[in-house]
Amino acid sequence: MQHDDTLSPATLAAQGMGATPMPHRDIVPPIHMATTFERANDGSLPGGRIYARDASPAYDPAEALLCKLEGGAEAALFASGMAAASAVLLALKPGARVVAPHDMYWSLRNWMIGFSANWQVGLDFYADSADLAALLQRPADLVWVETPANPTWEITDIARAAELAHAAGARLVVDSTVPTPVFTRPLALGADVVMHSATKYLNGHSDVVAGVLVTRAKDDFWTRIKTARAAGGAVLGPFEAWLLNRGLRTLFPRVRTAAASALRIAQHFEHHPALLAVRYPGLPAHPGHDIACRQMEGGFGAMLSLRVKGGEAAARRVAGAVRIFRRATSLGSVESLIEHRGPMEGPGTRCPLDLLRLSVGIEDTDDLIADLEQALQKANER
Repeated sequence: MQHDDTLSPATLAAQGMGATPMPHRDIVPPIHMATTFERANDGSLPGGRIYARDASPAYDPAEALLCKLEGGAEAALFASGMAAASAVLLALKPGARVVAPHDMYWSLRNWMIGFSANWQVGLDFYADSADLAALLQRPADLVWVETPANPTWEITDIARAAELAHAAGARLVVDSTVPTPVFTRPLALGADVVMHSATKYLNGHSDVVAGVLVTRAKDDFWTRIKTARAAGGAVLGPFEAWLLNRGLRTLFPRVRTAAASALRIAQHFEHHPALLAVRYPGLPAHPGHDIACRQMEGGFGAMLSLRVKGGEAAARRVAGAVRIFRRATSLGSVESLIEHRGPMEGPGTRCPLDLLRLSVGIEDTDDLIADLEQALQKANER
């Protein structure tokens, strides 16, 4: 397959960049299991590799494809999304200042709080774009954006955040796990680094934990990130890297199908009498809808949340009554998941306790709607 700018990202993903290694010209790339690589007689490295911790050939296909899909200069795989995010923070220098959103992935938010306290890094949280602008009236080193933001799906204007961050002397890092490069390309909007929990949509089959960072430029900050990866050893095994590459080949049809289904579900339940609200950026009533229309091309993602009338107890009953949705943590796989999110986060959560987070998979949409309808009805009968 020819690699040129005329090929769509969907084609590149489906064919795994079209690599056909010699001598067998495999359609599916082999799994590279080697952990070390032989030197020549003169001590040189004709294969270009020393040790597989951060330089395994197993990483090459997925890193090359993700770099291409995001329009970056280089990509790096990690053992998890948390490992990828942690490497960004570990690349900062003492005394750095970080600005991050109030509403974001809960585990990372908590880790940032502990990290900043232990490593003498300043940390300020913003609630909205006006708050972000105010916080960036003074210098910063890193601005973190998650959009749409888990689990209430606030939208941040990436291009505006990039302007504000760069004016304050900061780099902008965008967690783009939910939209994926199918719908949003943060680097093209001004971000410096894009991060994914590849466990979710990029792999898409609930069988790999992985993370990835893609950088706009191979600069000193990126070198420090890669050093943190190598020294910390937070890398994938060869089989996990192979599984991730396999999952990426169906990324576009999976994500497009799930997002189309999520939009139909959101529209169906938007004014449901048993619900207080439906949170989904594809609905015109969503406060970030106009921004989402500008920066999300072709869809609004497959995550939405329902706020159930009757509070925490009612939400728990609805989650307990579903038949097709699976009650489980995580998101982005082929099967649909439901989670009563607030109790999972525990004390201090900002998530409303009446909120149910839905990760819409690729099942028949009518079946999913019927499942939620019967669960809401059953919950209200008690």
